[in-house]
Amino acid sequence: MGKPGLTFLLILLCCNDYSSSQGFCPYKCQCFTPDQVLCSDERMTSLPTNVSSQVKEVIVITSAVTYLFTHTLQESPQITKLIFLNNALRSIHSKAFECLTELQELEVSGNPWLEHLFLGTFSKQENLTKLLLNFNRFSTVPSGLFDSLKQLEILQMKSNIISSLPAFLFVNLNRLRVLELSQNKLEEITNETFSGLERLEILKINYNLISNLTLNTFHNLSQMNELHLEGNKITQLSDDVFSALTKLRVLNLRGNRLTSFADKVFGFEPSHLEELNLQGNRLAELSSLSSLTSLTNLILSSNQLSGLQENLFTNVTALENLDLSENQLTSLPERIFRGLLSMNTINLHRNNLSTVDAKLFMDQVFIQRLYLSDNQLQSLPVGLLDSFVIQHTVRLHGNPWKCDCHMWYLHDWALRSSRDIEMLDRVLCESPDFLRKQNIVSVDKDQLVCRLPKDDAADLSTCSLQGSNDTMIIKCKTAKCSAVTVKVQFQRDDGSIREHIFLNESGDFQCSNETLNERNIY
Repeated sequence: MGKPGLTFLLILLCCNDYSSSQGFCPYKCQCFTPDQVLCSDERMTSLPTNVSSQVKEVIVITSAVTYLFTHTLQESPQITKLIFLNNALRSIHSKAFECLTELQELEVSGNPWLEHLFLGTFSKQENLTKLLLNFNRFSTVPSGLFDSLKQLEILQMKSNIISSLPAFLFVNLNRLRVLELSQNKLEEITNETFSGLERLEILKINYNLISNLTLNTFHNLSQMNELHLEGNKITQLSDDVFSALTKLRVLNLRGNRLTSFADKVFGFEPSHLEELNLQGNRLAELSSLSSLTSLTNLILSSNQLSGLQENLFTNVTALENLDLSENQLTSLPERIFRGLLSMNTINLHRNNLSTVDAKLFMDQVFIQRLYLSDNQLQSLPVGLLDSFVIQHTVRLHGNPWKCDCHMWYLHDWALRSSRDIEMLDRVLCESPDFLRKQNIVSVDKDQLVCRLPKDDAADLSTCSLQGSNDTMIIKCKTAKCSAVTVKVQFQRDDGSIREHIFLNESGDFQCSNETLNERNIY
């Protein structure tokens, strides 16, 4: 072990002062307060036996304690909090905690060789409210193990290798509010698994092997407001599977194998759900979400969505944050975000969007973050970003911007709003070749020109210029009929430019080959 730092030495001196004047601190332990003992020594192979009667908390961290025999800490029945964290425990006797009847919090976590819990281990802990059994090697849980824990409110058994749970295991835990079973090997959960948990509020079953949820799985859990099922193998959800969860606020299904999703899983009544996470599934289809009228956060990233229905978010007017990044969207319906007045984040990063409608974000006046990066956009329509009225952040990098006359709007907006664009130095022209890799705000607007295709351009060699008094006449022969826009710019002595635009609409006159078109410019 390294030499302790100055701060630790000062604390240790204070502890020694307290120990010598007020009481005795056990060997290889520290007593920072009169009611707490901390033992953290890799050479300690047994628990202290001379703990003061004032002590309420005993914490054992990173020791070499291997076994908890009968009547552990029997000289200290007053202890209310006992924590074993990252030790070398291999076995706990079924009567190890028999004398500790006042325990309110017990943790036995981080023991990679601890494989079994025996029936009766917690039979005397009727006052226990918090039990943590995480990061051990438990593969089974005996039926009846928790029957005495009628005051228990929090139970965690995450990161073990539990493959199944006995029916009615939690039947006596009528006060349990939080149950965490994450990172195990559970393949199935049923209504009987959670029988008796009428007060359960938070259930976490992340990263197991669950592939199916039956209609009655959550039938008795009407008080639950958070359900975490991420990282399982769920392929589909039946209608009404969550209908009993009338108070559900958060549903996390990230990292499963769902190919479709519809609000029918919540039944036919409006849901109180506020957060829905479907990231990292295989979604190719979304039906109506219109019953999710309280939804504020919707995460749909990393799926296989190529298109969305125009009415998908009808009635979802409370929505604030929408993440559609890393999908395969090529376009979006013009009215898909209509009525979503509370939006502050829309994430469309890394899709295949090539065009967006000018009125797409018309109702998102209070938006704070808009991510359009890494798509296939070559330009933005005039007015797309003009609705936003508060300080906002936009991401536009990673698109193949075509720096021609269609870039005028974005070019002008970027110059005015450069502080609103994240990673502006990466917003680069992809074409034409002479502007490739140049930052769009470093390009002069005069360079943003459109060149007509050869087949559509007039043969300027046939044009002549005539002047008479205040009249200038340009005459050109055209090879075929076409609608041509003529833009004329006059530069004054002070450098200002006056511009005139003339549109020769094909419907204005009849023409044929060899027609002589004239325009008078005054």
